[in-house]
Amino acid sequence: MTPRFRMSRTLVQAAGRMLLFSLALLAPAAFAQVPGADQIRTLTLANGMQIVVWPDRDIPNVALYNWVRVGSRNEVPGITGLAHFFEHMMFNGTSKRAPGEFDQVLEANGARNNAFTTEDVTVYQNWFPRSALETVLELEADRLQNLAFDPKVVESERGVVHSERRLRVDDSHQGRLQEQVQATAFLAHPYGIPTIGWPSDILSWSIDDLKTFFSTYYAPNNCTMILVGDVEPDAVFALARKHLEPIPKHEPPRPVRTVEPEQLGERRVIINAEAQTPLLQFAYHGIAGSDSRLAALELLTRVLTDGDASRLHRALVEEQKLAISADSYVSAGFDPGLVWFFLSLPADGDAKQAEEAFTAQIERIIKEGISKEELARARSQALADFWRGLATINGKAEALGTFAVLQGGYEKLFDAPRAYEAVTRADIQKVAGELLRQTNRTVGVLTSPASSGELQTKTGDAQ
Repeated sequence: MTPRFRMSRTLVQAAGRMLLFSLALLAPAAFAQVPGADQIRTLTLANGMQIVVWPDRDIPNVALYNWVRVGSRNEVPGITGLAHFFEHMMFNGTSKRAPGEFDQVLEANGARNNAFTTEDVTVYQNWFPRSALETVLELEADRLQNLAFDPKVVESERGVVHSERRLRVDDSHQGRLQEQVQATAFLAHPYGIPTIGWPSDILSWSIDDLKTFFSTYYAPNNCTMILVGDVEPDAVFALARKHLEPIPKHEPPRPVRTVEPEQLGERRVIINAEAQTPLLQFAYHGIAGSDSRLAALELLTRVLTDGDASRLHRALVEEQKLAISADSYVSAGFDPGLVWFFLSLPADGDAKQAEEAFTAQIERIIKEGISKEELARARSQALADFWRGLATINGKAEALGTFAVLQGGYEKLFDAPRAYEAVTRADIQKVAGELLRQTNRTVGVLTSPASSGELQTKTGDAQ
């Protein structure tokens, strides 16, 4: 259960992977539209809960994702980390079932489960044979309506979350730097709150805080449930009406109204730590998941960091030897998030020189754009990854929910390949100029105290 980084996807079968990869590379135009749009069935229950079903009969299994629209975006100082805390609590008993019974029942039915939390959502996942459909829906209904707040369980999970924070943030150079860069990048918007929560808040939540948070956000009208697999939509809807529809709807949560002010100057974070590997992070204010520029932005980051032929890898890792790795990812949720770039440097790496080389590559794209070959490679990579993701019912459930909840509607999933194909070199150059400006970024540097003196004298908050 990782609060900040993406979860790794379930491995797909090798034969299916190779087939989809080859098709995406050789004939992407043949896949301008994803098949299956006409199979999707949706239902909104009387209590406002949304159910989306995509039948897939390749194997007699089902993937269920319950997307709850609550993340650190919905928190305020004093209760930070509660969204992630409930990711843990939802497995710890109800008024009808003891702690641990949820997992025991699922395992007895051949099922398994997991969950993850982001800035925008908390997602509960179940994978099970089709014979367990009613059991799983009954369990989901029970914990959504009857979650228990046993003080002993609360204190136990508080300790688990606090330990997780130490492991993933406090004792991780990458995690600690990223948390501080994100908090610095956002002055007003709650995206600056770490998903796992601030330490003092984790230690001070009260039972009343938990009950208020749960009753506000864990309502059926704040959930979208995705089911993909060997199911009949009408049978799913009948069971949903039986087990989920009786749960009362709540007043909708207050909307997040805060809009992050435009950043007018580069900001900087410097951390001195006993680290053998210096780190550089660059966070640019980006776009929301429903923004029409998302495909162009994804291809831009692939041009820069995806594979050995990417610009940053060739320039900084292979040619100049200034970094040992260069990575990126785009955070695009309900509101404009961040476009992240990560550089890990050699033990004796020069952070100032690496930053200058990175900036030069960004400025080059802004001024000169990219080549036809770079666009073709990035598009092929995006399409190959996209089709690989849809090779399993789990990948389909994840993708369908992502589009349904965060990217403006599940219908967009079926046009996603066409969106990649429509991106031009001019689109990529334009989005680079709009977003990857130095005045729009926060730079994080983690280096050892022995080599940080010169860096500190040359950096500061320019805004």
